[in-house]
Amino acid sequence: MAVTFNDLGSAAGLKKLDEYLLTRSYISGYQASKDDITVYTALSGAPSSSYLNVSRWYKHIDALLRISGVSEEGCGVTVEGFAPAEAVATPPTADSKAMQAAAAEDDDDDDVDLFGEETEEEKKAAEERAAAVKASSKKKESGKSSVLLDIKPWDDETDMKKLEEAVRSVQMEGLLWGASKLVPVGYGIKKLQIMMTIVDDLVSVDTLIEEHLTVEPINEYVQSCDIVAFNKI
Repeated sequence: MAVTFNDLGSAAGLKKLDEYLLTRSYISGYQASKDDITVYTALSGAPSSSYLNVSRWYKHIDALLRISGVSEEGCGVTVEGFAPAEAVATPPTADSKAMQAAAAEDDDDDDVDLFGEETEEEKKAAEERAAAVKASSKKKESGKSSVLLDIKPWDDETDMKKLEEAVRSVQMEGLLWGASKLVPVGYGIKKLQIMMTIVDDLVSVDTLIEEHLTVEPINEYVQSCDIVAFNKI
C-alpha cells in the first residue's frame, strides 16, 4: 500500500518518518526498494542522530547504494513537494558484466565471413569460446548470508522467553540460528534481535518470515518481523 510523507525538510516531517520507521526496517516490504530511494533522495542529507530510527535507516540505505544498489520496485511512496528522480543508477553485477562481454563477442562474430572457408585459427578460437561459455554456465557454488532480524511481540505482556523458543523451533536445511538479545522499544516493550546464517539457495528470508515466523502457532507471540541487516559471507 502506498505511503505519503509531508515536508521531510521540517522537524514535524522527520518526526513522522521517525515514528513510521520505529517498527520497520524499510519504507515498504522486507527488502530495500525504490520506495527507500525516493525518501532517501527527498532528504537534504543525513538526519540528526536525535531522529534515531531515521538515522539508522538512512545509514543503511546509504551503505547499500554505495556497495550494490537497489533493484526492488516497492509498493509506491509519495513525498509531497518532492519530484523523485526517474532512475537510480545501480552498479553492474558480475553477471551483467559477463553478459556485456558475451554481447561484445557476438558483435565480433558479425564481422566473420560466413561463406569463407574456416581457418585453423578461427576453428581454434571458436572452440575456446565454446569452452568459455560452457564453463561460465556451470552452476556456481551456493553462497551463504548472515542475517539480523528484528522480531517484535504483541505487547509488554508477551513472554519473550517463549517467543525466542518459538522462533528457534523453526528448523530447515540451510538455516542456523545464532546469538540473540532483547532490545527495549518503549513503554516496557522489548523486541528480540537474533542472528541467523543461511545457505542462499536453500533458504528464502521472505518465505521464512511469511510462512513460518508470522503464522500459527508462532504468531501467538510474534507481531512482526523485519530484516535489519543482510550480508553475504
